[in-house]
Amino acid sequence: MSRFVVQLTFTEGDRRLEVRPDHRAYLKELLEQGKLVTAGPWADDTGALLIYEVADEQAMRDILAADPYTRAGVVEVTQLREWNPIFP
Repeated sequence: MSRFVVQLTFTEGDRRLEVRPDHRAYLKELLEQGKLVTAGPWADDTGALLIYEVADEQAMRDILAADPYTRAGVVEVTQLREWNPIFP
């Protein structure tokens, strides 16, 4: 398994708020499946940081493609990087 850090920038503010309940439900499912480690918005609500544990980069890209935020076009992935944490 690999850990990936994803940084999002929010776009389309009002539309994003409409889609947010579906996005959060999707993240909850991923958390329950053990694929999402943690997630949350920046304090200024301009974007978010998410950490995933998945098989590989293609699995990570598939998860992002299925996210309601991505499908609605209300976020931009500004960073997607594999991460090697040394502490839990």
